Amino acid sequence: MALSKLHPSLTMYGDFITKNAGAVSQIESALRSLTYIIPARFKDVELASESLHSGIQILSLYHDSLLARAVTKMPPGVQKPSPHNRYTKFWTQKSPSYKKLALIVTMIQYTELLWEMSAKRRGQKMRWRTVIILEAIKAICRLLLLRLTNSRPLLTPPLPEREIDPQTLEETLDSESPPPEETWKMPRTGLSLPSLPATNQISQYLLTKVLTAEDIKPPSQLLHRIRGTGYYAEVLYIIRPVIYALAMKKWAQDKKSWRPWLIGFSLEYAARQLSKRDFEMNVPGGMKGLTALEKEEMTRRAWGMGWWAIRGAFYENVTGPWLKAMSTKMADKPVLNLVAGLLEDYQYLWDNYYFSTATL
Repeated sequence: MALSKLHPSLTMYGDFITKNAGAVSQIESALRSLTYIIPARFKDVELASESLHSGIQILSLYHDSLLARAVTKMPPGVQKPSPHNRYTKFWTQKSPSYKKLALIVTMIQYTELLWEMSAKRRGQKMRWRTVIILEAIKAICRLLLLRLTNSRPLLTPPLPEREIDPQTLEETLDSESPPPEETWKMPRTGLSLPSLPATNQISQYLLTKVLTAEDIKPPSQLLHRIRGTGYYAEVLYIIRPVIYALAMKKWAQDKKSWRPWLIGFSLEYAARQLSKRDFEMNVPGGMKGLTALEKEEMTRRAWGMGWWAIRGAFYENVTGPWLKAMSTKMADKPVLNLVAGLLEDYQYLWDNYYFSTATL
């Protein structure tokens, strides 16, 4: 009885979200930004505020699934999907196991800081045990994803992203029965060609019809398979957070010790260099022969290494003292004191929580 009452409510909620996609996206963005700029977020009410932030992320994930379902009802060619979405959508549809594992990884990423905050209230020992367990679960899931995709590098995020234009989606759903597309029939061959839209829309229309070499590739071929050195480099990249977390736990009493930081940074740097060497040796054209999706992921990982500047010993010995000095200088100046306050709130987070700077 309860399910029968719940199902119509979920259906109505889904219809509301898809028909008001633009407004929903704006509200999500505003709420997410609010949780980042509220000074109390990282202090007295940190657990409640982080619960709100995690809840918004999970709700957005559910909205993504609703909007993705609505997009399948749209006429083909309305919006060209990105390579990332083509690839991840292919695997989520082909392999239910891939979808479940990717969902587990994403859910942990959205809630891991909340888990750490909760565990810390029961002591540092419980906190580090929770951190290591979460990192181990993510690593196991990613190793299984690596196997399911036939040894192809992993993408972040592993699920399709929301990229549909909300206005286009709303307009498509508002027209219950859209008029059939007008065509022009060639007299000699009998073939039909679609008519061009209004003059001011021709450029946009033609862009949706342009195909590149990667647009016609099967989605699975948007990433090269990796073997040998490349495979071990990817495995090293996946298990790096577990090893780093174990090192952080071992030297937790000495926050300024460089050993955990050097271990973690060296592993990530080694994984990157091994991966680049494998591409140079096994991909035609070397690094220049990578697909757009591979270049995008390599760039994302390169930027991700910048987070090492606010992790572990580097933060405790270098970045942290510099940021605190900057905050002190700005504290007495109008406008800048707001920036200083926000910076201090983030410093509190970086000082006390491992997952505040986690990128994988």
